[in-house]
Amino acid sequence: MKKLTYTKLLFDYGTLFVLALLCAWFSYVTIEEQSPTSPAAAERLANRVGGQLPTGASVVVLARQGGEGRSFANALAEQLAKAGVTVASTTVGQPVDARKALTDFAATGAELAGIIADKHMASFANTNLGALGQAHSTLAKAKIYQPTSYRWPNFLKRDNLLNVMKQISVVAIIAIGMTLVIITAGIDLSVGSLIAFSGVITALAIQSLGGDSPTTGHLWLGAMVGILACGLAGLFTGSLVTLFGIPAFIATLGIMFIAKGLAFIISDSAPVPVANEAFGWLGRGRDFFGLPNSVVLMLILFAIAHVVMTRTSIGRYIYAVGGNPEAARLSGVPVKWVLVFVYTLTGLLAGLGGVMEASLHITGDPKSGDLVELKVIAAVVVGGTSLAGGQGRILGTLIGAFIIAVINNGMNLTGVESHMQKVIYGAVILIAVLVDRLKIQLIKLKKA
Repeated sequence: MKKLTYTKLLFDYGTLFVLALLCAWFSYVTIEEQSPTSPAAAERLANRVGGQLPTGASVVVLARQGGEGRSFANALAEQLAKAGVTVASTTVGQPVDARKALTDFAATGAELAGIIADKHMASFANTNLGALGQAHSTLAKAKIYQPTSYRWPNFLKRDNLLNVMKQISVVAIIAIGMTLVIITAGIDLSVGSLIAFSGVITALAIQSLGGDSPTTGHLWLGAMVGILACGLAGLFTGSLVTLFGIPAFIATLGIMFIAKGLAFIISDSAPVPVANEAFGWLGRGRDFFGLPNSVVLMLILFAIAHVVMTRTSIGRYIYAVGGNPEAARLSGVPVKWVLVFVYTLTGLLAGLGGVMEASLHITGDPKSGDLVELKVIAAVVVGGTSLAGGQGRILGTLIGAFIIAVINNGMNLTGVESHMQKVIYGAVILIAVLVDRLKIQLIKLKKA
């Protein structure tokens, strides 16, 4: 009995344990020396320079182009001025631009006291200052200052963690609907194609409503059109499954091809741009404590779905249909309506995912959504939902989505080759299915 208790504990919280192990592993293997470029780092560096150089000493600020280079250089120049140091020039660019900045300063005839730079530009200065000092005596005595470095995992950087959540948000949101479908012992292969279909429909609707100058109202209406179109596709799928008894695999396979084909036909096989940058609010914006808007929406939807599946009658009906549809029917559960509901909801969520993808690129692209359905199914299965139906948890799906995202991000950070990544994805799915089968066998043994 104690052994089964431990096994149950492993199955209930195993995915969370796996996620923690993956995060710990990728944190360990991505530890590298970090050179901060935040405003706080700029202030600390400026205070250190101000304490070592005389008031009015001339310095140049160098930073590499890209990332936080511009903001770091501007903050550094501002803080140096407050510290009483004269900033002769501020350069954000490549090493060739840094060389030009130093030779331009030498041409003034003034003596350079220091070069204040980020890690990359400081490395350039250390390598080339000797030769430049021989050519220009006013540069010979310049000291090189850079932020104090420290060791930290690239995986645990704030921007990387936000990127992980942002990358998985569309898959995770659609996985909510897929979880409900799989709990009823069904499957939906059409969600990837519905992403493309929704994105194209949304972009075309916005163009039709607003022309070359769509307003915010047009953006909302266009998004609703795209989502509702996919909801109707889900409703049609549910009708095929319930009214005509067509297996879900075949019904959704047909819808997959139809939706993908229609996306290319109505877009003339070309991306459909949206002529309003405000459309990027959902896919690109960060309005809630620095979190991407797509991530906030994902968390809200998972919270709602968790309450629905654990606290409402429709949630109990879904589990009942997946466990034993005939027994559920005899108990008064409207089995057909429940199935129509889960497929319609999945279609609506796939439509929302399409709007999010289109918002990210400010374009409706018929090529988007390729193989997303496999990632969605993988997230649900890895999260512990049984393919046999009747078992699964919404929060487990969220953890499963994060497991997929962490594996993908970790492999990219560690330089795993793309074909090997596919092998690893396949292995993860097979392991998840094997665990599901073992779980079923253990439950049968416990009942026996």
